Amino acid sequence: MKILAVSDEVTPQLYSPAIKRRFGDVDLVLGCGDLPHYYLEFIVSMLNVPLYYVMGNHGFEVEYANGGVQRKRPEGCVDIDEQTVTWRSLTIAGLQGSMRYKDGPYQYTQAEMESKALLLSVKLLQHRLKSGHWPDILVTHAPPYGIHDGKDPCHTGFRAFLRFMDRFKPRYLIHGHSHVYSQLQTTTTRYSDTTVINVYPYRLLEIEPSDAAQKVYPHES
Repeated sequence: MKILAVSDEVTPQLYSPAIKRRFGDVDLVLGCGDLPHYYLEFIVSMLNVPLYYVMGNHGFEVEYANGGVQRKRPEGCVDIDEQTVTWRSLTIAGLQGSMRYKDGPYQYTQAEMESKALLLSVKLLQHRLKSGHWPDILVTHAPPYGIHDGKDPCHTGFRAFLRFMDRFKPRYLIHGHSHVYSQLQTTTTRYSDTTVINVYPYRLLEIEPSDAAQKVYPHES
């Protein structure tokens, strides 16, 4: 199955009618945060497939409609922060936000993200009892600590994600937040049993439902 993962930047390759021609065979879309309502809604309406997402630290997904009425989520899309969903044979979980670097929404200390990951772990254990499956994909905005992250407070990764991978061994952790400006930057890293992928600004992942085989295609120029 083909998964389109998006994060952080509105790109003309996706935000145009050509998306149907170029990505019409995509089965699922995953959003890793900091993308505006209109962009996610455009993608899901053009491709007509499920779209699961988490919020980024900037919270662009929360917008205000005419009259100042807050819309809490993009229409046709599903927020999976601290949630687990099953799509076909895949179990997908999500954790939103970045490290806390100032007062603002969707920012967390290391301890606060540990608490969020613990709440998600409880739901995953319940899901395991019902379905017999551990998560295949963890969708985050920020990267794990020491993997694709930065030195500044905003872009430091979360230690909780390392412990999550140690405990649940998802096949993939996909994230955004760390902008990629050079082909020399590492965007795919193996950590234990998990492949960690920075999807900024978008990546195509081809995943076999029953095993760990994958192909990852870099975004086009």
